[in-house]
Amino acid sequence: MAFDDTDRLAMLLIFGPPVAFLLWLSNRILFPDKHSYPGIPAVGPTSPLLYYIGAIRLLFNGNEMVQEGYTRYKGGPFKVPELFNWHVVVSGPKMIEELRKAGDDELNFDEASAELDHTIGPAIHHDTYHIAVIRARLTRSIGAIFEDVRDELVESSNDALPLSDGRNPEYIALNVNFASSVMIGATMLRFFPVFLRPFAALFVTNVSQTLEKTIKHLEGPIKDRLRMEKEYGKEWPGKPNDLLSWLMDEAKGEEREIHALVLRVLTLNFASIHTSSMSLTHAVYHVAAHPEFADVMRKEVQQAISKYGWTKEATDNMPHIDSFLRESHRFNGLGSTTMARKAMKDFTFSDGTFIPKGGFVSVVERPLHHDAENYEEPEVFNPWRFVEHKNAAKAESGEGVAGRFGVVSTSAEYVTFGHGKHAWYAILHDSYDMVGERKADNGGYDSPGRFFAANELKAMLAHLVLTYDIKMENEGVIPPPFNFGMKMIPNPKGEIMYRRRKSQSTTSV
Repeated sequence: MAFDDTDRLAMLLIFGPPVAFLLWLSNRILFPDKHSYPGIPAVGPTSPLLYYIGAIRLLFNGNEMVQEGYTRYKGGPFKVPELFNWHVVVSGPKMIEELRKAGDDELNFDEASAELDHTIGPAIHHDTYHIAVIRARLTRSIGAIFEDVRDELVESSNDALPLSDGRNPEYIALNVNFASSVMIGATMLRFFPVFLRPFAALFVTNVSQTLEKTIKHLEGPIKDRLRMEKEYGKEWPGKPNDLLSWLMDEAKGEEREIHALVLRVLTLNFASIHTSSMSLTHAVYHVAAHPEFADVMRKEVQQAISKYGWTKEATDNMPHIDSFLRESHRFNGLGSTTMARKAMKDFTFSDGTFIPKGGFVSVVERPLHHDAENYEEPEVFNPWRFVEHKNAAKAESGEGVAGRFGVVSTSAEYVTFGHGKHAWYAILHDSYDMVGERKADNGGYDSPGRFFAANELKAMLAHLVLTYDIKMENEGVIPPPFNFGMKMIPNPKGEIMYRRRKSQSTTSV
C-alpha cells in the first residue's frame, strides 16, 4: 500500500513521540550526551526525562520558546531542546556577525542540514557544482530569461486561478510534491537518532519514486541535447539557454547521466519552491486582508511597465512592491530561527560562548524582527516602511535609493534569508563583479539565486495586483500561520476571494 505525504505526516504525529522517546532514552544510555552546554541558559527543563517534555513542546510551540529565550537572554545565547540534542540560539549584532564571518571549516551551513543526505542523496551535498551554475549562469541571465519567467507566471496564474489543465500538470505536480516530500522526510528523520537515519529514510520518504517519474519527462530532452552536443559540439546551433543546458555544461563524469541530471533539476526546483511559495503566500494574505494596499502597488506597476515593458528593469523600478515584500518577510518570516550551522571543530564566540565540535547553533529570527529597538511599531504591518527608510536615507546622503533597505538586502537586524556568505539575498553594494555578485567578508561568495528569487517574487506580486482583485471574506483578518518546531508556515487552510479585474493596462497580459 502506498502512502502519500499526508499519510506520512499523520503517522509521524501519532507514532513519532512514543517511538522517539524510546529511541532517545536508548540513545542517551548508549551514547552519553557530549553537547549539554552547561554554561548556556536553557529554555525548558534540563533533567534527563523532563528534557523530552521540552523537546515535544518545541515541536508545537517552538516560536513561543524562542521568543521566551530572546526576551530573557537578549544579546546572548540560550539553548532549546530538540529531540536528540540541544540547539544553541544566539542573538545580538555582535554574535550574529561572528557567526556570519565564521568559515565553513568552523561553522558549516551544509552540514547543518545533513538529513537531506538521506532524502535527496549525498551527491547533491558533496558535489555542489549546481550552486556555481546558479551563481554565475542564472544571475547573469536574469534579464535574458525574464520574458520566459513572465510567460510562465502568467500561465501558472491562469492555471491556478481557477485551477485548470496546466501546460504539463503532471510535471508541475512532481516538482511540488518533491519539495514537500523532502521537507516532510527531513523533519521525520529528526525523530530518529543519527545512527538510524539512513535506515529510516528508506521508509519515510518517497523521493526515489518521484525521481523515477520525473525521468520520464526529462529523459527525451536530455538525450536529444547529448546527441546534438556529440554531433555539433558543445555550443551547437539552437542550444537552449536554460537550467538543463547550464547543468549539462558543468556536470562531469557520472553527473552527466540522466538520473543525476534530473535529480539536480528537482533539487534546484525544490530550493526555489520551498521559500518562494511561502513568501508569496504570506504577501498575498496581506494584500487580501487590506485591498487598499493593492491600489498603491497597481499604480506603480502600471507606470513601470508603461515605461519599460515586462522586463527586469520594470521590477527594478517598483519600490513599493519591493518594500511590501520585505515588510512581509520581516513581519512573518519563515521561522523563529535562521542561519543554522554545525560546528566542524570547537568554536568559541568572543563572549566565551563555547560550541563543541558537532554542536548546532542558529541565529534568532522572528523575535529579532519584532523587537522595538530594531523596528518602530514592530507589531504593525507597515507595507511602505522601507520606502520611507529609503527616502530618508536618500535625503540624508544626497545619493540614489539606498540599496540596504531593498528586499534583497540583509543585515544583523534583518535575517529572514540569512546574512553573509550563505544568505539567500545579499547586501546591495556597488562592489559587484561582472556577474552581479559581491565577495563576502570571509572570502567566499554570497549564496546563489537571491537576485532571481527577488525578481521572481516582485514579478509575481506585480502580476497578481494588476490582474486580479483579491480580498479575504473577513477583511483585515489573516489566518494564523502553522508552526512546526522552529519553522513558520502560512496557514494552508486560508481562503481568499478573487476575480479578474475588468480594466487592466494593455501591457499587463
